[in-house]
Amino acid sequence: MNYIIKEGTVNELMCIENNIPEFSSAKSHAEINAKIDARSHILLVAYVNEQPVAYKLGYAKSSSLFYSWLGAVLPDFRGQGIAKALLMRQEAYVRECGFQAIEVKSMNRFKRMLQMLITHDYQIVHCKRLDDNSDSKITFRKNL
Repeated sequence: MNYIIKEGTVNELMCIENNIPEFSSAKSHAEINAKIDARSHILLVAYVNEQPVAYKLGYAKSSSLFYSWLGAVLPDFRGQGIAKALLMRQEAYVRECGFQAIEVKSMNRFKRMLQMLITHDYQIVHCKRLDDNSDSKITFRKNL
């Protein structure tokens, strides 16, 4: 499958976000803009036939730490290496900007994401059980 990755828009992110079945509640346009407004950030979008099919959004938490906040791949486009390509592109951006580390959180139920992060040298630095005991949120960090 041929895809291209380039900087995208929040509107494109929303088209993807609203079609991810695993997300119990999609982020709102306003919530996303409030989080990234006035912060150094990058929103990468993968396109197949000019249609947005995946995204990865992150922002600076400090001058040395970049936080990879949101990411998703539409179900029909999974297993094609798109998530890995987005991760690698984001890492390259983070290095070029001089950050010393990148952090990301995921849920225990997203096994493929956990495997991808561990495979790419992200280390588990924190794990917290959700209040309702339904899952655990895992924080990963990679020193660059």
